[in-house]
Amino acid sequence: MFVHLAETTHPTSVAAVELPPKRRVSWSKLTPYFYLLPALALLVLWIYAPLVQTFGLSFVDWNLIPTNPKEFVGFDNYVTVLTLPELHQAISNTVLYIAAFMVFSLVLPVLIALVSRRIQGRAKTFYQALIFVPFLVTPVATSAVWRWLFDESGGAIPRIAATLGWEMGNVFRDPGMVMTAVIVIVGWQLLGFGVLVVSAGMAGINPDYASAASLDGASARQIIWRITLPLLSPSLVFLALMTILLSAQWAYPIIDILTQGGPGGASTNIYYLLYQFGFRNFDAGLSAAAGTLFFIGFGLVAMIFVEVSERLSFYDN
Repeated sequence: MFVHLAETTHPTSVAAVELPPKRRVSWSKLTPYFYLLPALALLVLWIYAPLVQTFGLSFVDWNLIPTNPKEFVGFDNYVTVLTLPELHQAISNTVLYIAAFMVFSLVLPVLIALVSRRIQGRAKTFYQALIFVPFLVTPVATSAVWRWLFDESGGAIPRIAATLGWEMGNVFRDPGMVMTAVIVIVGWQLLGFGVLVVSAGMAGINPDYASAASLDGASARQIIWRITLPLLSPSLVFLALMTILLSAQWAYPIIDILTQGGPGGASTNIYYLLYQFGFRNFDAGLSAAAGTLFFIGFGLVAMIFVEVSERLSFYDN
């Protein structure tokens, strides 16, 4: 009896105690992050690392020769950049470029997409390809074609202007015409991209809205202003942001090949100014300081624009 009682009252054996399971790492949950590693590595290698190096170079005086030492100068490069008259002219030209490119990336694409949205079949495919192809042409080829078209001795554009009683000289050496020529060339390339984005946005609009509005007596103009354009606002905001942030970059190769920023800086922009500081004047510190300022400026513009775009965009919920 005693032995039986002792066995029944004995505490639970160690073998019977259930230990908490060990927390194992679920590799299946980490698998998606491994797919992101190559992209993150390239992002750090090509974007963030050069950005940090540029910020470090903005505080030194260096002429890009590896054997020459870098001399720390503090904020002198920033002070020099902000007081340069070339910077003020480049910023003014960049603002004018952005305002002019808005016509080619927003206004004209909307008009073209509205006029041509009734095209169907193979004709629509041909029209879209015809408009989008200029965006795919390389800047070198684009510059060669437009240099020939604007050639003062036998180009097609000067000949047409002559028949209208307007004598054109070398537009790429005329301070009053050079910016117009650059705007036309770059705008010709941007037009296809804008039309493609606007056409894609229109394709995503439910046609039932326009049908219901027409049944209620709305005119075609009212449908465009009250339905099509509001529902197209996300695409338009995207195009506006891309134009603000990238138009100077798009114009840079055309400026470099055709005008070299001239005459007298009449066609330069901020990207070409950076190129002149770094690879013509061999002043890495000045170029880095200007690049850092432009990066901060465009970053602030992008942040403000993204914040405001939430209020400007109207989504079909």
